[in-house]
Amino acid sequence: MSLHQHPRSKAASPKIKVPTKLASQPPRAQSATMPVINPNAAGIDVHSDMHMVCVPADRMAAAKDKTVSAPPHVRRFGANSCDLIAIADWLAQCGVTTVAMESTGVYWIPLFELLESRGFEVWLVEPGQLSRCGARPKTDVLDAQWIQRLHTYGLLRPSFRPADSIMALRGYHRQRQMQIRYAASHTQHMQKALEQMNVKLTEVVSDITGMTGQRIIAAILEGQRNPATLAALRDPKCRNDAQTIAKALEGTWRPEHLFALRQAYDLYEFHHKQIAQCDAMIQTELAQLPNRSGDKPFTARPPRCGRKPNDLNFDACGPLFQALGVDLTEIEGINVGTALVILSEIGVDVSRFPTEKQFASWLGVSPRQFESNKTKKKRSPRKGKNRVAIALRMSAQALAKTMSPLGLFYRRIKSRIGGKGAVTATAHKLACLVYRMLKYGKEYVKQNMAEYEQKIRKQMERSLQRKAAALGYKLVADPTPINESAPIPVPV
Repeated sequence: MSLHQHPRSKAASPKIKVPTKLASQPPRAQSATMPVINPNAAGIDVHSDMHMVCVPADRMAAAKDKTVSAPPHVRRFGANSCDLIAIADWLAQCGVTTVAMESTGVYWIPLFELLESRGFEVWLVEPGQLSRCGARPKTDVLDAQWIQRLHTYGLLRPSFRPADSIMALRGYHRQRQMQIRYAASHTQHMQKALEQMNVKLTEVVSDITGMTGQRIIAAILEGQRNPATLAALRDPKCRNDAQTIAKALEGTWRPEHLFALRQAYDLYEFHHKQIAQCDAMIQTELAQLPNRSGDKPFTARPPRCGRKPNDLNFDACGPLFQALGVDLTEIEGINVGTALVILSEIGVDVSRFPTEKQFASWLGVSPRQFESNKTKKKRSPRKGKNRVAIALRMSAQALAKTMSPLGLFYRRIKSRIGGKGAVTATAHKLACLVYRMLKYGKEYVKQNMAEYEQKIRKQMERSLQRKAAALGYKLVADPTPINESAPIPVPV
């Protein structure tokens, strides 16, 4: 045995005999390929400073990009306006008709709008659809190829995006909501400055941004320090009297706190001026929308309370009715602001959602189904920040104390599953009502409270009869006449 030879050499190792049956078997048939749904599809991986574009591999117009190590049908472009035009030209040269791109931040918006204006069918894809592909290498080139491959086989679902006539209204309304949030933060700054001066205005006035609070703060900034004079500025409808308010307005008046109060007040006024400008643009956009009401009569419902600081500066009931074709404010709990949110976020065409259940599921106001081995598990609704869902949840909370069928529905569900579940269930019912009115163009028919209570009473009777029969008992009706006007007892 040589010095470098192992005792178990290759010559001495046992040989594995291959059975003759395996050697004689025919080659395995190749798996069937998936059908191509979109043969002229392209995929774009969107970034802030560049975009990676992938077209079908068989397009002769594709050329090798020397700046990046990628296949010939994948190119890297910049993110400037000239680069976006070059992307559109190259896609048209390659015969692409439909494009899928990932919704990365706000970087996709300029490219999406340009490609849509050039006649391409653009699909905006949720990032979660692309990440559920298992373990694979992660590069910009592979991401663009993966988007193009999934879009070619029809495995992607585009995100909902309303018509262009609604997009401008959506932009103005979202800008208005942002200005309201900014103004709310400066309201807190005013409260902080007042508390630092020991001015207890927030304790005697329900809202410092109301008429009484704004009058008193403006007088303080003008140099008025007499509590009795400041208290005389109260509105006659104020709950506390002038003496109580004057006692709360005895402050220290330090200059640094007055300076902070002035800046917060000026910023609050500035943002409300911006809100007024947004209202003017919203009013202009509403006037430009087509009239879908036809010859339907319209009578605005009188408001339940006075105007609030964040309400629209114009009467939007009529324009909303003309744009939507139906009066959504007839539904209990939905006011003008909620109707404007629905119009600006969804529009008037809900044909994208085949059923009202799919519409409610997209909003995230319906529980998800999870079943395994014939066992159903409770799952919370899909998480998300859908603005329409937030508005409908707020409307559901407003129905808690109302004497209406929807209010009674909220209280019944709350007694069973709690307030959180009742808000979701009521928002789901509101979403179904909105869907039916927008899809079919029918007016909302208010349900009679007495009829709804009678319906619930019969349901409770059937439930009690089933329970009594299961226990071996039989229910006998009391011959004493019952009071139909008495409220239905809610189970605890």
